[in-house]
Amino acid sequence: MNKRNTVRVQLKAPEGRKREVNHVAELREEQLLSKAELARRAGVSALTVDRIERGEGCRLDTKRKIILALGMKVSDKERVFPRGKGG
Repeated sequence: MNKRNTVRVQLKAPEGRKREVNHVAELREEQLLSKAELARRAGVSALTVDRIERGEGCRLDTKRKIILALGMKVSDKERVFPRGKGG
């Protein structure tokens, strides 16, 4: 197999990075939204939505955009991005 033609996909967060638990995928699917549609509504890339759903961290501004794109209020942040045991 030619190594130049292989595509490397990283499915896990890099070692040492902490995953953040969130309910973005569940809430998105309840509304029958695709990742691309949620991304368009939030003004972020579909890759960003994918990373968030896999538990990778993001900026507070991105979290706010996702919450609003799901039709929720910022005060509902705990429903989307619950705090971990330490936070």
